[in-house]
Amino acid sequence: MRLLVGPGSRVAQLLAAEPVDHVLSLVSPDAELEPVAASRTVLRFNDIIAPRAGLVAPDPEAIAAILALRSHDTLLIHCFAGVSRSTAAAYILACAHRQAGEEGALAAFLRTSCPQATPNALMISLADDALGRGGAMRRAIATLGRGIDAFEGASIDWRLG
Repeated sequence: MRLLVGPGSRVAQLLAAEPVDHVLSLVSPDAELEPVAASRTVLRFNDIIAPRAGLVAPDPEAIAAILALRSHDTLLIHCFAGVSRSTAAAYILACAHRQAGEEGALAAFLRTSCPQATPNALMISLADDALGRGGAMRRAIATLGRGIDAFEGASIDWRLG
């Protein structure tokens, strides 16, 4: 499996540069999306780590939808900034693709690939439960801490082999 991860502003560039089987768009409920020339899953929720009045939090159904995409060979994942929701989804899929016990190494690769990455903690927590990782995913991401401040994250090309 190959994951291409980045901000919404780079979707067209990433699609033009690489063949992609599917696009995962993680956007706010009111976000407008440009059409893409690939099959696409759109998940609409706000980038929040706890429920807040008037906002839509990620939920177990969103995590299940992300995990359902693990059969694609090349998946382009994006959110608005490419920092929180998209990096969380990439980490979730990487953990699902690999064996338990590799959570820390996968988190370290994520940070090395995208120093701005600050994966959405609620998404990670929900996925940790869904994958039965007993808190290993939560701990690995908590150990990373916050990424460096930036308007957008770096694009990631993650080959999971």
